[in-house]
Amino acid sequence: MIRLENTSGGAVAAAISAERRRIGSPATGMVLTLLILADEDTQADATDAAVATAHQHPMRIITLIPRPDARHTKLDAEIRVGGDDGPGEVAILRLRGELANYPNSVAVPLLLPDTPVVAYWPGDSPAAPSESLIGRHAQRRITDASNFSDPYEALRIRKTGYIPGDSDLAWARCTQWRSVLAAIFDAPMSNVYNIRVSGERNNPSVILMGAWLSQSLGASLETIWDDTIAISAVELDMDDGVLSITRVDQKTATIRRPGLADQQVSLPHRSTSALIAEELRRLDPDDMYGLVISKLDL
Repeated sequence: MIRLENTSGGAVAAAISAERRRIGSPATGMVLTLLILADEDTQADATDAAVATAHQHPMRIITLIPRPDARHTKLDAEIRVGGDDGPGEVAILRLRGELANYPNSVAVPLLLPDTPVVAYWPGDSPAAPSESLIGRHAQRRITDASNFSDPYEALRIRKTGYIPGDSDLAWARCTQWRSVLAAIFDAPMSNVYNIRVSGERNNPSVILMGAWLSQSLGASLETIWDDTIAISAVELDMDDGVLSITRVDQKTATIRRPGLADQQVSLPHRSTSALIAEELRRLDPDDMYGLVISKLDL
């Protein structure tokens, strides 16, 4: 690890290039720059998740940690290139004092040329990510509504500030549930007139899952809060009976359909790195998320 104190964005970029040359590994394989804006409480987990993701998507990871309470204005950096961090590059930057208000002045010299930029807020995030000092440089902007105590308020903020290119990890946590349901509906099904989605109290993924189903099927929706983890069950009242998907444990769920034998399906809880990897597989706007969040009735 390389440590630089009271440095600059340009000096950090030069240090990364010098370390690349030293280990004989050019940066030509980098596919994007990931900007993480975090506090001390969230930066370690967010950076570790991004490093794990870099094995699938080689990238430059820039973690910006504003410290406006510091007595002196300066930039301190920790740099890691290759090694246990795989093919990626990591720069953890602490912006102290007045510099904390201008993260873009530090980040811009570190952006890889001619590659996409993704911004990620693992904790607190701006009401309009695309208008923030970091978000305006990014093609994709990832937030996480699960960090709010009030899921409805969190999603209300996401809806108000949404523009194409925004996404949220609360939506990514629904992906496997949506895939299972989409596979079921590949076959002819009877009419669905009511939906029940059960899940963890104050979890925005439960709300988004119900909204997607209700919008897609044109059916009424009930949300049932419980003390489980994330989404625990989906039940569809259909003309010929009830179709249900119920989580059995942290890896599997049971599908029950009228007139058919019960079926076990894989439905594992996924790590943050897996969620970020999903987001980085496509750098164009997530149109389905945009449709759901824009039509969300809050």
